[in-house]
Amino acid sequence: MADVTDRPPARQAGASLQHASRPRLEPRPLDEAVYARAQSEGLNELQARLLASRLPGYQGELAPLVSPSLRYLAHPEKLADGRRAAERIAQAVVEGESIGILTDYDVDGITSHVVIRRTLVELFGVPEHKLHSLIGHRIHDGYGISLPLVERTLNLKPLPSLVITADCGSSDEPRIARLKAAGIDVVVSDHHALPLEGPPPSAYACVNPTRDDCDYPDKTIAGCMVAWLLMSLARGVLIEWGALSASTPKLSPWLSYVALGTVADCVSLGGSPANRAVVSHGLTLINRMEAACWRAMATRLGADSVPFNAETLAFQMGPRINARSRLDDPYAALHFMLAETEGVANRQLEVLDQDNQSRKAIEADMAEEARALAAPALEANESAVVVLLEDGHPGVQGIVASRLVQAYGRPALVLTRAAAPDMLTGSGRSIDGLHLRDALQRTFELAPQALPRFGGHSGAAGVGVPRDQLQAFKAAFLQAVEEQLAGRELYPRLWTDGELSTTQLSLATLGDIEALGPYGREFDPPLFEGRFIVEALRPVGAEGAHLMMELSMGPVTCKAIWFRALTPGELPAFSVGDTLHCAYKLNRNRWRGRESLQLMVEHASPV
Repeated sequence: MADVTDRPPARQAGASLQHASRPRLEPRPLDEAVYARAQSEGLNELQARLLASRLPGYQGELAPLVSPSLRYLAHPEKLADGRRAAERIAQAVVEGESIGILTDYDVDGITSHVVIRRTLVELFGVPEHKLHSLIGHRIHDGYGISLPLVERTLNLKPLPSLVITADCGSSDEPRIARLKAAGIDVVVSDHHALPLEGPPPSAYACVNPTRDDCDYPDKTIAGCMVAWLLMSLARGVLIEWGALSASTPKLSPWLSYVALGTVADCVSLGGSPANRAVVSHGLTLINRMEAACWRAMATRLGADSVPFNAETLAFQMGPRINARSRLDDPYAALHFMLAETEGVANRQLEVLDQDNQSRKAIEADMAEEARALAAPALEANESAVVVLLEDGHPGVQGIVASRLVQAYGRPALVLTRAAAPDMLTGSGRSIDGLHLRDALQRTFELAPQALPRFGGHSGAAGVGVPRDQLQAFKAAFLQAVEEQLAGRELYPRLWTDGELSTTQLSLATLGDIEALGPYGREFDPPLFEGRFIVEALRPVGAEGAHLMMELSMGPVTCKAIWFRALTPGELPAFSVGDTLHCAYKLNRNRWRGRESLQLMVEHASPV
């Protein structure tokens, strides 16, 4: 069972979130053409409906999405600069150069780091002492190739002659130029949007599928996938050169890490055959439990948590790895992922768990303050929420921004004090229909002095704002958001997949749903709605915040759980015998080797 405090907050059964309105349940629009195609290709009515409501306007083949497979992956040679970058890596391997691996500190960055390091050591035979791990500290260094990371790199002995980046670097030309001036070649691998001026000219190569001149067909892949493709290409080059045997294993086993990084980075699992393939294949690898990190996590979560699915990665693995970099240096997360024994993995996981608990406490306090500060924006019906938490922890900005988006149905930016004097740093989260990185680009055009640094993608982004430019930034950002949204009404909403009949409340239906997985960003897990009679209910959990219920619809009675339905000490707003209008997911509840259907309630209100 997933860690409930990492799930999106449920609608309170009694008291409401401050200033938040009741979320509206709205049916997902359905693409009739996709619906008809799906049924003609053998999907049942429910599966066709789920697919057609998640792929609006999709005209590509359905098979790569419905039956994910690695055979649908495009060859890495299609990546612009891919061959040049791979040959430089191969040269460094052959000539015994010292190599730096510089990655971001989040899950995507950590998993990228593991892919590159394990490939160099275990497949290419690079000695450990020839490698330098360079991962920035979120608080002290900031994102990307920061100046502190550059200084640390230049002080290394021996000085690396090559630095390979992953999940960062596309917007770091000044720091790359400094490394180049010191005689260090920088191979950038990244997936974040490039600046308008294009790839960093001082980089030896820049491998990024979002480049305008890149022929790789999928622009949505995560940084760890770019790193995997690049290192796969380097393997091919080394075999061509005769430096490696043709029997050298492929990088397929590392797709377990790519699956985790892809899910945790919230890239699209909708119309992306590549992302669906690597997550599906990666989960198969993970569930073999061959790496100590997966076994340690399975032990921590309990036997009923296996097999892992995409939700396990999103709500269990991801938050623990991210928590370390949010609050401290990220190396414990790296050591956890690289652990060779369960003893080491368990020790590192304990550190990650403790950080995750600390993060939750910090997040709760910051979210409460943020909701209070958001009140004026909501009363003025502004198109976005921008709040400054003077004493907030910068490592938790993004999570708090997500909470605001969920509560108010509009994009949100949460700012805190930066390490640099007179600067603020912030993270933002978006809503469907707003490309956040494009909105920040437009903000920069409107007020360049107010936004000296920003980056990200459609759903999430980071900013650096001079304190004395905060009001100018906010005004420009609101204008940019309004231009994209064009007067659209904003409110919290829950998209549902309609109602299920009593005969569909079964494990067989859940099997049909699971067959369309994996689920994630832009391919949300199915959420249904329906009216149920409350047959039984009782608060559960240490603080009585969750509700265990029995709900009936006609002749069928199901067990149900509503996480975070109550605040501590609060009583439900309904009782046995009442009728509830529920938004719910189907869940496979495992207990002592037995399986049963359970409803996971996301929202409920008395009728």
